[in-house]
Amino acid sequence: MSSDTTAPSSAPAKTGASPLLPVDEALARVLAGAGPCGHESVPLVEAAERVLASDLKARRRQPPFDASAMDGYAVRATDAAEAPARLAVIGEAIAGRRFDGTVGPGQAVRIFTGAPVPQGADAVLIQENAERHDGGEIAALEPVRPGQHVRRAGFDFEEGQILLTAGRRLDFRALSLAAAMNHPVVPVVRRPKVAILSTGSELVPPGTIPGPDEIVASNHLGIAALVTANGGITLPLGIAEDDIGTIAARIREAIESEADVLVTLGGASVGDHDLVAAALKSENVKLDFWKIAMRPGKPMMFGTVGGLRVLGLPGNPVSSLIGGFLFLAPLVAALAGRGAAAPVPEEGRLSTAIKANDTRRDYLRARLSRDADGVAVVTPLGVQDSSMMSAMVEADALLIREPFAPAAEAGAPCRFLRL
Repeated sequence: MSSDTTAPSSAPAKTGASPLLPVDEALARVLAGAGPCGHESVPLVEAAERVLASDLKARRRQPPFDASAMDGYAVRATDAAEAPARLAVIGEAIAGRRFDGTVGPGQAVRIFTGAPVPQGADAVLIQENAERHDGGEIAALEPVRPGQHVRRAGFDFEEGQILLTAGRRLDFRALSLAAAMNHPVVPVVRRPKVAILSTGSELVPPGTIPGPDEIVASNHLGIAALVTANGGITLPLGIAEDDIGTIAARIREAIESEADVLVTLGGASVGDHDLVAAALKSENVKLDFWKIAMRPGKPMMFGTVGGLRVLGLPGNPVSSLIGGFLFLAPLVAALAGRGAAAPVPEEGRLSTAIKANDTRRDYLRARLSRDADGVAVVTPLGVQDSSMMSAMVEADALLIREPFAPAAEAGAPCRFLRL
């Protein structure tokens, strides 16, 4: 692994543009042409948080009949236009079991919420405004108007009405509506499949007792969580030792699995044992870029082979996760039909002075708070080493420092990305 650690202690004079690819251009290349990666139909019970692939029409109207909105008595409004009015109770209607008769003059039917309003009735007298008498009669204590407490058939929606449109995510609200529309199966965007390959002879799986020169692999789990959160599914390829043949074999596995994205972790730099680029080229991956002007995360690769996009992230944990947050998450979201949901910078103020920046865009781990006016206050963490996962977890945000940004005093405006 190459080191890509702390912010510069001072910035060099601006002598020209950085030879490294700017972050925004790199992101544009990664997202170029990225859109929904195909359609499939799934049972509604499996469709939560999926994205609709086509418009959805109601297969029935809702409610399918005039329904009572309250517990009470179904009546003819003309019979209870003035109070008190005495009415004879001739039956009962409950949800799922209607009263089959007709309500005539001077009559009422005991009714409960959701039950069909009987023929002849056009209003509901709520039970709080009814007084029950012996002999099966009630007295209406308040006047009733036509349509009172009645949900008309089709009040919510009509059969054939488009209620959910393509591109809508099936959250808890939309999922319930699709069920009410009587759809047992829905057309959705296929989840992009993301293959994840860790590289490095020093890595062992979590739960292993590491040898004296080994470390526990962790990046793959954070990257997998980003994939899942953005609508993808993961294909774990395990850990490949630092051997070009082994790495190439795992890359072939990703290609043959018809994955949409391959993420490699580690081996993205230029050291003698950083073999990922060579292995990718051996499998006909066309590399677009392999260094970008950001800190942490400079040694990052992107390429394609056929329909497979390959994103090579650094091995340092923080570099890997920040790279995944900035590049992989928007890519997966775009392929899942959610749109390229790149994180949007917010405005805040610095709590402390910071030094000038050099040629790379910095993403400094920081804590967030609020001042008395409700403005976000951004405090960079004291240590920015790209291997420190504990600091990454402690952070609420990434403070953005543009290339060649001058020194800034406490209270100066700043931009940040919320984690």
